[in-house]
Amino acid sequence: MGGPSMEEIELLVDILNRHPLDSLRKISREEGMEYYKLKRLYDRYYGRYVTVNAMFNIRRVGLRSFVAFMNIPRESLKEVGFRITKNPFVGYTNPIFGFKNGLYSVLHIPDDQRDRIDELLSRYSDDYEFYGARAYPPSGDDSFGNWNIPYEYAILIDILKWDARTPVTEMARKLGKTRPTVRYMINRLREEGILLGFIATIEMNIHDRGVVGLTRELKKEVLEKFRDYEINAGILFNYGYLLEWYFSSKDDLGSKILEFSSYVEKMGIMYFDETFRELNNRNLKTRCERMVRKDGKGYRSIMEF
Repeated sequence: MGGPSMEEIELLVDILNRHPLDSLRKISREEGMEYYKLKRLYDRYYGRYVTVNAMFNIRRVGLRSFVAFMNIPRESLKEVGFRITKNPFVGYTNPIFGFKNGLYSVLHIPDDQRDRIDELLSRYSDDYEFYGARAYPPSGDDSFGNWNIPYEYAILIDILKWDARTPVTEMARKLGKTRPTVRYMINRLREEGILLGFIATIEMNIHDRGVVGLTRELKKEVLEKFRDYEINAGILFNYGYLLEWYFSSKDDLGSKILEFSSYVEKMGIMYFDETFRELNNRNLKTRCERMVRKDGKGYRSIMEF
């Protein structure tokens, strides 16, 4: 059958972004697309190269985002990676080589535990730096909450974050609830502003390299110049801005990386290898469930893991 077609993958992503939770038959009717053509596309790519994931407002449940850069000896990378990705308060971590040689990690820390980040990172490295982070452009929503819903919602969030197209029957089985109760729980997450919506995403087995850069001043033309690639921007408190740019190692990007470096003061190259992909996925599947106390009264300590 040959390798994956980016044209077909992008078509499926476009369709699922319009119909993230609809059945294939409903999508085929509304898109005017032959059902068996859609099903062939879906069966080939969904779950392997494309998934639909829920988007959550973590501020509403009392979590703050941070990015951390750690110097770690090359021979210790996998061992440290294994340990740090057992901590559910770590969103993901990947090898990075540049202004820091070691690991780049995204952290989601309860507001009342942010004074323990130094203690946490010092477990893994003697040389690190970290910054509070928010998405760019800012939404203007500065509301900040806490975890005040039952523990079962943590399990539901994990399911929706991993694969939002999981059948409601399967969700109900995992939660020990009825299907109407699961639908009610999903609607409650929406109504409370925790669940923002759904997005179809391309998995990292398409984008296996990346660049992360820190800059004091964000030059908006960089977003336009690199628009043909997947690029994310963030705001870094007490520094400036973060740029993440994802691409394929099959591309000849030496000159583009050199050009990209002119827009940032600090830069590192990220590698998404299979080992770290498996470690991150293992962590992601049950992150929220392991963060939250089983009595539903807040978060566990970030130092427990």
